Amino acid sequence: MNLSRISVRIQALALFALLAFRSEAAEPAGFPNPILPGADPHAMVVGNTLWIYPTWSDEPGRQRFFAFSSTNVDTGRWERHGPVLDFDQVNWIGDDGQKRHYAWAPSVLRGNGKFYLYYSVGPQHPTPSRIGVAVGTQPGGPFVDSGKPLLTGDERFEAIDPMVFTDPKSGKSFLYAGGSAGAKLRVFELKPDLVSLDHEIPVETPKNFTEGAFMHEYQGRYYLSYSHGGWQRSSYSVHYATAPGPVGPWTYHGAILTSDETRKGPGHHSFVQAPGNRRWLIVYHRWQDQTGDGPYKGSRQVCIDRVEYDANGLIQPIQMTGK
Repeated sequence: MNLSRISVRIQALALFALLAFRSEAAEPAGFPNPILPGADPHAMVVGNTLWIYPTWSDEPGRQRFFAFSSTNVDTGRWERHGPVLDFDQVNWIGDDGQKRHYAWAPSVLRGNGKFYLYYSVGPQHPTPSRIGVAVGTQPGGPFVDSGKPLLTGDERFEAIDPMVFTDPKSGKSFLYAGGSAGAKLRVFELKPDLVSLDHEIPVETPKNFTEGAFMHEYQGRYYLSYSHGGWQRSSYSVHYATAPGPVGPWTYHGAILTSDETRKGPGHHSFVQAPGNRRWLIVYHRWQDQTGDGPYKGSRQVCIDRVEYDANGLIQPIQMTGK
């Protein structure tokens, strides 16, 4: 064979290999997403274990919460715990006279040597939604309800999506709640018992806020992240703002997690540092194998992806991984 033809062929093969490598490298190696069916996952680390508390149901008509744990999130192996709280064990659920209620969007806080499970009781109409709190001695439950609602909504405010954050500087704990209808964020300081409100703190609702607020601190800066858009549509996404303290004032920075061609509506998330290597992760839900703008049907899926901050502490756009 002519040497010039051999050279051309080698160059062509090298170019093909380079293009293939770049194509594979375009999406970084991630976790075995999706990790489980569910929505609204709250994540926390206890020792060497990552815990996830989602909106999740094992039986139609049963309203209860479960927890999932893993000591190695890279393997995709998760253990189910619970139910950690069953609405059948919450005496005040039926006080509004409604026949049907929904267990939504739990959040867990560690404090006072215990674990506190905050949760939403829907629906909002015709009676207001409510937020409850239950207490346990282990992250895998069981949790025992405190005996009364922590917060009740009204016509202008939907009491959903609780998130409780303890400020590492002041030691004070704050409840962030609200969204959807009215898309209003409210913040309350909790009493030291963590099962009752001390007082409300007036805050500005940040730009593009819909629901699912989450607060975390990184290198002295406070990050309020939240979902924007319709939960069944491609517009659902994660946005964030920063502040010098846990109650603002907020500086809006835009969207960091948005739909791609087949993975739609990522949102209602948590930020957490993984056990061991302490890398930052985002735990969220999305719709798998979907096209178009929605509304989508079926089950949302819980996923995990990596989070990177730039030199100025701003969160870089997050790329979804997995099938």
